[in-house]
Amino acid sequence: MNIQFLGGAREVGRSAILVNDSLLLDYGMLTGNPPQYPVGDVDPDAVVVTHGHLDHVGLLPSLLSRDDWPPIHWTPPTYELTRLLARDTLKLHGGSYDCPFTGAEIKRLTQVSEPHGYREPFEAAGHEITFFNAGHIPGSAHVLVDDGETRLLYTGDFHTGDQRLLSGTTARPDADIVLCESTYSDVDRGDRAATERQFAESVETTVWEGGTVVVPAFAIGRTQEMLMVCEAHDIDCYVDGMGTQVTRMLRQQSEFVRDPDALQRAVSNARFVTGKNGQRKRIARKNTVIVTTSGMLTGGPAMTYIPEIRANPVNKIAMTGYQVEGTPGRDLLEHGRGEIDGRVMPVSAQVESYDFSAHADRDGLLSFLDSYRDAAVLVNHGDRCDAFAEELGADGYDADAPELGSRYEIAGDGATTRV
Repeated sequence: MNIQFLGGAREVGRSAILVNDSLLLDYGMLTGNPPQYPVGDVDPDAVVVTHGHLDHVGLLPSLLSRDDWPPIHWTPPTYELTRLLARDTLKLHGGSYDCPFTGAEIKRLTQVSEPHGYREPFEAAGHEITFFNAGHIPGSAHVLVDDGETRLLYTGDFHTGDQRLLSGTTARPDADIVLCESTYSDVDRGDRAATERQFAESVETTVWEGGTVVVPAFAIGRTQEMLMVCEAHDIDCYVDGMGTQVTRMLRQQSEFVRDPDALQRAVSNARFVTGKNGQRKRIARKNTVIVTTSGMLTGGPAMTYIPEIRANPVNKIAMTGYQVEGTPGRDLLEHGRGEIDGRVMPVSAQVESYDFSAHADRDGLLSFLDSYRDAAVLVNHGDRCDAFAEELGADGYDADAPELGSRYEIAGDGATTRV
């Protein structure tokens, strides 16, 4: 087996791995100004996708610009989420470098889609493929690739701990080589239940004092998790942005969530915002909680809510995930001001941060990899891939951190050679 890293090597973004020059695993983008895309010109026989986040699926429609369209294999939620994200990208950036595909190519996704459930082997480009629940977002999958001689486990993004929305991954299929994400390889997260209690107590205090709480959240997974947290702690809330569409979709894909009844209760507890007739400004003046996109304050309805609540120190902005350097969310946390809707705004409202990440932390990564001490490990999808690979090597693993564009030859016994 040979593996080439077209993206996601020593970086978080544009994941794309080519196996045996025929099977493409993921095809995402690294968002930024300008965005960055996988390297090289690829024409795969088939595509297999781990999950529906932009850094893994953002460039998929561009593969359908040629005459010969490869089939795309994924779980049903990943298919739905990819289409939703592609339409949003086209709406925001259509006709520019930031959107290298057209509406016609988005429509073709339906024609090439081949959905699969977990633990149901299928064939793609001459390989046997099996999906396993990765516990990251609904529909997320570890991908086991078997070419008849070598078994490659591509973890995708995964979480070993339980969330309200999803159970952590328990899958540990046999593999000769593991391609493992490393996003939080230097973070020990601690007790999630304690984080949840701290969040709930802080929000309840602000509302009791007469304030409004804006909860920026990623549309996929995080919005639904925060709605479930609010319902579990008897916190009334509104929900706004793309997360409303994702939430409705997940109600139709109930087999891919941990507790469909709990999700339904959370939906019933939340009031869905349409944004019509000045509704958002009226809600911002209420004594309430608003869960809304975007998670890093780079757009979405948060652009209306933050300016409305920013001047009152009783109000609160509760960030729920990692803020990438250079984003308004990061600037707000570090400097008390951020560029909101094109204007740099000082914020007097309280700003807090809570770690509700859907990635495994250091302990989770090590506990997962403990099942693969006899396999070769290639570390990707992280800011410190090389450091984590060195740490694994010191602990007895055969580990390496591929560089962008690098290629590896894998023998049937897992012996790995960079070529």
